[in-house]
Amino acid sequence: MFAYIVRRLLEMIPVLLVISLLVFGFIKLLPGDPARIYAGPDAPIEAVEAAREHLGLNDPLPQQYLHWLTGLVHGDLGVTYRTQQPVLSVIKKSFLPTLWLALAGFVWSVILGLLIGVFAALKRGKWQDWSLMSLAVGGISMPPFWLGLLLIQFVAMPFGLFSVSGFNKPADIILPALTLGASVAAVMARFTRSAFLEVMQEDYVRTARAKGLRQRLIVWKHVMRNALIPVITMLGLQFGFLLGGSIVVESVFNWPGLGWLLIESIKSQDQPVIQALVMLFVFEFILINLLVDLLYAVVNPAIRLR
Repeated sequence: MFAYIVRRLLEMIPVLLVISLLVFGFIKLLPGDPARIYAGPDAPIEAVEAAREHLGLNDPLPQQYLHWLTGLVHGDLGVTYRTQQPVLSVIKKSFLPTLWLALAGFVWSVILGLLIGVFAALKRGKWQDWSLMSLAVGGISMPPFWLGLLLIQFVAMPFGLFSVSGFNKPADIILPALTLGASVAAVMARFTRSAFLEVMQEDYVRTARAKGLRQRLIVWKHVMRNALIPVITMLGLQFGFLLGGSIVVESVFNWPGLGWLLIESIKSQDQPVIQALVMLFVFEFILINLLVDLLYAVVNPAIRLR
């Protein structure tokens, strides 16, 4: 297991290097003058040239990339163009709100999605099955920003129980978490149903039924563990989506997280923040994929990681 983890971590290095090169290249293609943004719109030309020299923009592109990559490895992400604060400290302030939002949306959506998927599989072909799956299709089809606006219009504003902007008290996380996790719950429900139906057709499940075992025992002892293996993959991908895909939801609710920070940085062309956030999202997805592979061996000991 340890050797497998080390090998996977080493495999991450070339992937991150290639992605860092692509991110750096795309950032350089963005319109606007970073030196002008850093110095301010009304700064004289001398101040702009001084900012250009200070930021290293006069250096060749390969040298700029190596300087940025070296800083990235050492945790020095530069400073923001808007406030001249360290990028790392700005990201730290926004990371926890995004993490809490992602965890809240993940927990309720996974629990509800698994329960609905298992129940629909056990009621296959009945009205409960097609009713729940129809709701799941609706949940997948509804854009998160539209659901968020509906919750603000018909829940938050009429009753005044929740804030529609910012993160001021614990209850403020409820509506953004519901909005963020709705599509995940729908995807989990459909995926869990398909996985359970596939496993329930296996020979060992039929043998257990022929022996007269109770349905509940068959589901929990024989079906659940094997059906969860493909579900775990979906769980990892969905959690990565929640961490990196909360941009729209955070914008709707003015949530002070990484998604909101990315939108504001794009508006102000704050290149160091954009580069750092994209690399952070990529690293999160790669790390989550590694954790998913490790969970395989926990759920099903028959799987051996080499």
